[in-house]
Amino acid sequence: MRTKQRLAAPASLTRRTFLKSAGSSALTIGSGPLLLTPRRAHARQKTLKILQWNHFVPAYDEWFKNTYVKEWGERNDTKVIVDTVGITSLQSRAAAEVATGKGHDLFMFLSPPPIFERHVIDHRDIYVECERRYGKPIDLAVRSTYNTKTGKYYGFSDSYVPDPINYRKDLWDDVGVYPDTWEDVRIGGSKIMRRHHIPVGIGLAPELDSNMGLRSIMLSFGASVQDENGRPTLKSPQTLETLKFVKALYQESMTDAVFTWDPSSNNRLLLAGRGSLALNAISITRTGENQRIPVADRILLAKAAAGPVRRLSLQHLLDVYVIWKFADNIDGAKQFLVDYVGNFRDAFLASQFYNFPCFPQTVPDLGQLVANDPKAVPSDKYNIFSDVSDWVTNVGFPGNANAAIDEIFSNWTVSTMFAKAAQGSMKPDEALNAAHHEVTAVFDKWRDRGLL
Repeated sequence: MRTKQRLAAPASLTRRTFLKSAGSSALTIGSGPLLLTPRRAHARQKTLKILQWNHFVPAYDEWFKNTYVKEWGERNDTKVIVDTVGITSLQSRAAAEVATGKGHDLFMFLSPPPIFERHVIDHRDIYVECERRYGKPIDLAVRSTYNTKTGKYYGFSDSYVPDPINYRKDLWDDVGVYPDTWEDVRIGGSKIMRRHHIPVGIGLAPELDSNMGLRSIMLSFGASVQDENGRPTLKSPQTLETLKFVKALYQESMTDAVFTWDPSSNNRLLLAGRGSLALNAISITRTGENQRIPVADRILLAKAAAGPVRRLSLQHLLDVYVIWKFADNIDGAKQFLVDYVGNFRDAFLASQFYNFPCFPQTVPDLGQLVANDPKAVPSDKYNIFSDVSDWVTNVGFPGNANAAIDEIFSNWTVSTMFAKAAQGSMKPDEALNAAHHEVTAVFDKWRDRGLL
């Protein structure tokens, strides 16, 4: 387990001033209605505007908009407006709101947004209050929202989405291999490809799932984009070893289709019965269950594969809310986040185990819930998540997420490096050198701007 970082309250904030500014006096932890002191009748009703993605699980959006938000708004005499957009529109919408200096009070990203640090408030007091009420957050949340250079929390994370292995049990049983390590994946995947002509589905494209999956393999091999102090470390023997491994994995068990994938390609591959393994959130298994796709009962989950150095993967998605400096209702936005975390057990269930809590004590029976799911076949399919915090980490590990990591993630430097090496358009060391120069330039730029 990684060392926990305790949050110190800023000198300018006391518990009383937070509660006063947020207008909060009490709230229940876990499920159940919020217990807040009603506002005086003559007070003018406030508005709180929230933007977030169209959740993969429609039941979550239904619960959030039509149950939780309505109850919270009634108890806080606040009109809450929730707008949702597709995942690919979040960055452009954020940039537009920053450019105009107006928009939503709460804006949710699905990955750390440190490039917007100068346009958001410091979210430290939200973390402090949540820790007081609900216990410590996991390191993943802190590492993904805290700038060690400036000392500012540029966002607040309530939850994350793990990125396990999804695999066809019948195919892997047939070749006598369980995908526990990356070497198992290579050996078993090549056997399945030769015997059944069904490929492994790990993307090598400029898209989210490829970005996450390839970085996870790097971490298991001991490679990383930066060190714990925010210095670039991409050019290393460990990265070169990872490049050679992925090239072999592609040549032995994959097809050219992975070079042009989009974020849902691996879902479609497995659910159509045309893939043996993929790295993804539980979107694959839940879609199969909810739509009663015949192959779904044969798709099982495994923890992050172990590499030569460790068993570790990145989160698939990370919910990070930011409050803009120009937001109209900063106090209400803060209160909303604190209250929402306190009711996260309901959110976890509404998301059908898609969103995991950054404050674990808010879902104290998580282990029992994932061990026996009524939709799953077998019922303990999701039991691999009972120790998920031991094998999931943040973008930027072993350091914190930062503006350089954000830009490198967004410009597809890593997935492009792997694609060139796998395709053979560059030798692995040449692809690594080219990516190293790009990474170094990005780090230099953000260091010059004072955010590293």
